[in-house]
Amino acid sequence: MIPLKDRNPTRRIPVVNISLIVLNVALFLYEARLGPALEPFLYRYGMIPRLVSQEAFNGGIRLGILGTLFSSLFLHGGWLHLIGNMLYLWVFGDNVEDKLGRSRYLVFYLVCGLSAGAVHVLVDPLSQVPTIGASGAISGVLGAYLLMFPKARVLTLIPIFIFLQVTELPAYVLLGLWFVLQFFYGMLSLDSQASGLGGVAWWAHIGGFGAGVLLVFPLRKYR
Repeated sequence: MIPLKDRNPTRRIPVVNISLIVLNVALFLYEARLGPALEPFLYRYGMIPRLVSQEAFNGGIRLGILGTLFSSLFLHGGWLHLIGNMLYLWVFGDNVEDKLGRSRYLVFYLVCGLSAGAVHVLVDPLSQVPTIGASGAISGVLGAYLLMFPKARVLTLIPIFIFLQVTELPAYVLLGLWFVLQFFYGMLSLDSQASGLGGVAWWAHIGGFGAGVLLVFPLRKYR
């Protein structure tokens, strides 16, 4: 299911959300120009679970390694990866920013991304594959949206075999199904050799979503 837009107007321009999208797109365009230098770039700025877990096991995490938990949130592995993430952020992020306020929303987004990376490291601490993408932080945005706007209507594209159906779904249906799928594939990915699902950080999505659910109300601005 692909969200296209929601029927949930905001009161002001979502400056932070738009800035996050622009930054992600700009960095991806930079990645696209690197050519053969892209792989070492991703190994330098992507989050590598084994390095993080080794540092934590030794009693501390160097600033450079810790920084990859944040830098990895703004890197993507391809156009589909980027477009999918930015579409979800565009549809759902503006309303969350509107409720939290701009500065709180930025803190919320980054903490959700950090939490997502931490959960991924806990689940797969020996992985040497760089983890990249904004999906962990965006998952936190989805968790917040689900709690604050469960009945908001979301215009959704649903592929049915070779046909495409556009319909409106309540946010709790769309995002509830999204989370169920993340959890289902996350459980399968625990045996990634058998499932073939090890290439997606499903538990980062779950961790980010959980962080969003826990943080949204303490950070929310009540008026």
